[in-house]
Amino acid sequence: MLKRVGLFLATNLAVLMLVSIVMSVFKVNPQQFTGLLVMAALFGFGGSLVSLLMSKWVAKHFTGAQVITQPRNEAEQWLVSTVQRQAQKAGIGMPDVAVYDAPEINAFATGANRNHALVAVSTGLLRAMNRDEAEAVLGHEVSHVANGDMVTMALLQGVLNTFVIVLARVVGRIVDGYISGNRDGGGFGYFIVVNVLQLVFGIFASVIAMWFSRHREFRADAGGATLAGRDKMIAALERLAQNHGESTLPKQMAAFGISGGSLGLGRLLMSHPPLEERIAALRNAPLGGNSIREGVIR
Repeated sequence: MLKRVGLFLATNLAVLMLVSIVMSVFKVNPQQFTGLLVMAALFGFGGSLVSLLMSKWVAKHFTGAQVITQPRNEAEQWLVSTVQRQAQKAGIGMPDVAVYDAPEINAFATGANRNHALVAVSTGLLRAMNRDEAEAVLGHEVSHVANGDMVTMALLQGVLNTFVIVLARVVGRIVDGYISGNRDGGGFGYFIVVNVLQLVFGIFASVIAMWFSRHREFRADAGGATLAGRDKMIAALERLAQNHGESTLPKQMAAFGISGGSLGLGRLLMSHPPLEERIAALRNAPLGGNSIREGVIR
């Protein structure tokens, strides 16, 4: 827990220092609308891009994932050779392959570059799934890499962060000016209004980000079906549904795992669709149709 808090603080301090230096060098005035846009973009994209660049290190550090540099047994050799074959078929560079110790069935992919990514599986997955099911899960994760999902998600988050910062301050100035008569804003009430608006707009931004995250899960499932076979991908999701438990992945990695989401209003803030919907989507997809072939972008 302390490590996560330390990393969070270090990341935000680094972004704050970078933004301060850039704004000082280019004499950006956040009181003007153009300056506000520049400041918001620096803060909005800064955190997302720093997190993206650090994603492989963060993933290995917080999950304890051990990269397979030299396979020690037949299972590790199978993992490496399977990912290598799928990566070649998907048209990407060979990702690092890792295993991390966790009881649940899970896997994730991350990395700032589709040719230098990381694909990791849990020990729980290796114990509970057969080779066909595990192959489909690997195909799902390789598809995330091939589709550039990590980069796209970071860029989307950066855009949403920027809009949240700008809208909160623009509306905050209007509200504060109306209430206090201070049309220029900047009073104590302004900061309260801005923080409340950032929270509200941030929730709406999260809904949009999670909608996109759920959409890319369907695409990654289709990619897994392309790389490993539709029956294997369906079987893997059914196995996951039977053994689904609480994920031990850190919060910053949870969106990149394979676990399913939940039903009800809570799904608006879930990164994964319900497993039942994902299975139904694969079953209803035309065999060899676009919905399967388009799962992997080359």
